[in-house]
Amino acid sequence: MSRKRAQAVVPAADVKAEDEATSKVTIYKELLYDSMQANGTAERLYNQVDLQDLKAIPDPNILTLLQVVQELVNDKLLVPCTGRDGGLAWKWRDAREAEKYKQCTTPEQKMVYQMIDDSGSDGVWSQTAQKRLGMHENIFKLAIKQLLGKGLIAQFKSVENPNKKMFIKASIRPSEKATGGPWYTDQYLDEAFIEDLERVIYDFVKQRSAYRSRGGPSTSSRTLQPKKGIIKGGEKVARKRTANEISTGDNSDMPPKPAAIDLADNAQAPTAVATIAAPRKDVLLPLPAGYMGYPTVRDIARILSQSGITTNTILSEEDVQKLVDVLEFDGLIERIKVGTKIGYRTVRAVKQSFDQWAVPTEPGKQEKGIPDQYGTPFNEVPCGRCPVFDLCEEGGPVAPSNCEYFKKWLGQE
Repeated sequence: MSRKRAQAVVPAADVKAEDEATSKVTIYKELLYDSMQANGTAERLYNQVDLQDLKAIPDPNILTLLQVVQELVNDKLLVPCTGRDGGLAWKWRDAREAEKYKQCTTPEQKMVYQMIDDSGSDGVWSQTAQKRLGMHENIFKLAIKQLLGKGLIAQFKSVENPNKKMFIKASIRPSEKATGGPWYTDQYLDEAFIEDLERVIYDFVKQRSAYRSRGGPSTSSRTLQPKKGIIKGGEKVARKRTANEISTGDNSDMPPKPAAIDLADNAQAPTAVATIAAPRKDVLLPLPAGYMGYPTVRDIARILSQSGITTNTILSEEDVQKLVDVLEFDGLIERIKVGTKIGYRTVRAVKQSFDQWAVPTEPGKQEKGIPDQYGTPFNEVPCGRCPVFDLCEEGGPVAPSNCEYFKKWLGQE
């Protein structure tokens, strides 16, 4: 009887020991998982030494640590990876994402979902996943159909390969590499959207890069020179002489000559030509050296968000930086140091027009890719930017004597 009783006690002790070991592993799993979350993001890789350095497990035995890690891997809470040194490493997975593996009811679903999960935000091509898994086409398609029905995966199109069926986890968004980011609409580059953003950015930088000089009557004056065959005098009496007056020398209608003036007392002789004030327009002039108010990329991103042009698109500072770089490469704006940051201003010019590139003041004035701005001192003269400069010559259809650009440049229109 004693032997039978002894044999009956042994299994009970083993069960108790096994329960204690299981309970201990469960506690260690929670401690290790919480410690990994507290000491790094989901992208951080932990090797064996890193896990030991966490000291989350009271038991220093390496076998206990490996047992706990394997249990976490089985629960999909840890993802095995290749470390930087080529060895084995792990990174933690969110518990809510790990729960989704429980919705995979067949081994094929788990294998396919695991493949798509490992592809991350870039997604995976259906044929690539099928070949890597070595799965029959019909079985693979059935697993894909079941996962789509459960809402675990989603299909999307890649801008690099629009004809391929790409799959990704339903809980994440495709990467910019796959979708092209905010610059693509329906897998096509939205050039109009990009150009509109560039115009708004340029106008904002232009306003913050100069101060407004309001136009008014100029203190200087231009003399109104008489033309050939015109009677000298004021503007009211100036008129063209007839052929009879020129041939007979009849000057009866001419105004009388002014009386002799004594210039001994430094008196100035009156001039017979009229003077008119030169009109001036509002222009933007460069700010002085040392100005620290030039806009940064963060300021530009804030303005774009407030403008309403990006209502259905979220632009990060990295996205705005790409647009600013394009304007810089085109020679429209330039970098300048603003304290410890980098600001931007329009390329230095003598003066700039106050017209906005994004909002043309005249129909047809706005040209694609070219903002309306004054040039440098070398090309501010109309000849420096004349579109028919090569055709300009006296006697031709375009000549300096009948140039319409000079009148506008001189403010006579």
